[in-house]
Amino acid sequence: MQEDNSTSSPVTPAGRIRHRRRSNEVSSEVNKTNGSQLLVDDKNKYRSMWIRVYSSIWMIGGFVLIIYMGHLYIWAMVVVIQIFMARELFNLLRKAHEDRRLPGFRLLNWHFFFTAMLFVYGRILRQRLVNTVTSDRFLYQLVSSFIKYHMVICYFLYIAGFIWFILTLKKKMYKYQFGQFAWTHMILIVVFTQSSFTVANIFEGIIW
Repeated sequence: MQEDNSTSSPVTPAGRIRHRRRSNEVSSEVNKTNGSQLLVDDKNKYRSMWIRVYSSIWMIGGFVLIIYMGHLYIWAMVVVIQIFMARELFNLLRKAHEDRRLPGFRLLNWHFFFTAMLFVYGRILRQRLVNTVTSDRFLYQLVSSFIKYHMVICYFLYIAGFIWFILTLKKKMYKYQFGQFAWTHMILIVVFTQSSFTVANIFEGIIW
């Protein structure tokens, strides 16, 4: 009985404290493991800073140069930004598995995008295009014909895209295809509504 009591004696609090880690010991170990990731100890921190400085200077300089070159170049910059915006928005709901089963379906989004671009910017730039190409008779007639039938061209391009969409419908893919069709039109509304006002203001005056 005495031997059992000696073996089953409770562990003293001192024994439990002996195996307990202190908070300062844990923090020191964390600092040792993560010390190499601190910016203070990074040898390339000045190189990274100079890369950011040079990039900022090039971006500011390029923006000032585009403004100096005039309205058409600013409009071209807006168009490039729009294309990148639309590409990112198109990829938000894109599913690779479904796209592999629908070859050419992704081109339909860009068809609607450039049709909307032709409709919006054609209405804004048509008079300025006529004034720009008055010296060349062939270009003047071409641009005049385009302006005359601008609405008809945009209408038939949209109808062609809609027929293209109907012909690409497949069974068990209706939900995904109609979702992409609706998402594409929402993107066109979001992108071109604000950009049309921006471009109109650019041609009325760059900064006033």
